[in-house]
Amino acid sequence: MPALTALATDNRSARVLLSMIGTPGDVATGKLLTEVGAVELISVADGNGPVPGMGRVQAAVWRDRLLSVATPDRLAERIVEASKYRVIIPSDPDWPAALDDLGYRAPYALWARGRTELLTQPLSQRIAVTGARADTSYGAHVTDELCADLSQSGRTLIAGAAYGIEASAHRAALIRGANTVAVLASGIDRPYPAGHTDLIDRIAREGLLLSEVPPTVAPTRQRFIDRSRILAALSGATIIVEAGSRSGSLHAATEAAQLGRFVGAVPGPITSAASTGTNLLLQSGHARVVTSGADIVRMLEGETSAPERSVIRSGAPHVASPKSRVL
Repeated sequence: MPALTALATDNRSARVLLSMIGTPGDVATGKLLTEVGAVELISVADGNGPVPGMGRVQAAVWRDRLLSVATPDRLAERIVEASKYRVIIPSDPDWPAALDDLGYRAPYALWARGRTELLTQPLSQRIAVTGARADTSYGAHVTDELCADLSQSGRTLIAGAAYGIEASAHRAALIRGANTVAVLASGIDRPYPAGHTDLIDRIAREGLLLSEVPPTVAPTRQRFIDRSRILAALSGATIIVEAGSRSGSLHAATEAAQLGRFVGAVPGPITSAASTGTNLLLQSGHARVVTSGADIVRMLEGETSAPERSVIRSGAPHVASPKSRVL
C-alpha cells in the first residue's frame, strides 16, 4: 500500500491530494500549508512527529481527520480517475488572486471546466448574484433585470447554479451572451441540483464551472456554507436579491462584508417571507439598496480606490469592518 507521501511528489499533486482529504476552509491546515508548503504538509500528516504550531492532542486530531478520509490505495485510484479534469493551483497564471484574500481559508486547489481566463479579470468585473432557492416571480423578474444591466456593462455573473435566484442569474447571462461562472458545492462532474444538469453543462461549455472539492464528491450543507466564501472572494460585489431570514445566501453577504467587498440587497415587500433577509440586511446597514444593475456599476466604477483588501501570501487574514465597505 503506497504512503501518502508517494502520492504527493510535487506541489500540484500534493494540493490535489489535500483537496481530497482536507477540510475546506480549515484554518489550521491553511496555516501549516502557508508555512511549510503542500508537499511537506502531506509528509507531516503521514508521519508521527510533531506538527508545527500544534500541541500533541491537536496534532493527533488533525492527523486523524486527514487520514480517516480514505486509504492511500483508494486515494491513488481517485487521483487517476480525476486526472482528466483541470486543476488550478496558486502558482498557475489563471489562479484568481482575489482568493488569496481568504488567507488561511483559501482553497487548496480549484477544479475547473470551461473558460478559466474569466478568473484573471479585474475584481470589479465579477459580480456575485445569489438569493433564495424558493424565489418569487418578483425575485426572478428583478434578477433578470439586474443581470441584463450587468451583462450589457460587460460584467461576469457568478452564482452557484442553485434553484431560484442563482439559476435566474446564470440564465440571464447565457441568454445575452455574457460571461457566467458557477461555483459548485459538489464535484464538477456531478451536476447539482440534478434538475439543472442541462444548465450546468451549458455553463461549462460557454462559461466556467468551479469547485474546491474533487470530482465525484456529493454536496452537503457544510459544503454549501463553505462555498459562500469563494463566491464572495471571487467577486467585487455580492448582491442578494431575495432571502429568507435564515437563507444560506446570507452567508455570502457576511463573507463579502468580512472581506471588505461590496454588499448590495434588493428591497422587497414587507409581507414577503422571501424578502425578510434582504430587508434585514438593509435595515441593519450591512447592505445598500440595489434597484438596478446601474446602481452596482456606478458604485464599482465610482470608487476612487479599491475596497480594502488583504493581499495574503502568509500570515493571518485581515478582516475589514463589515460596515466600512458596503455597496
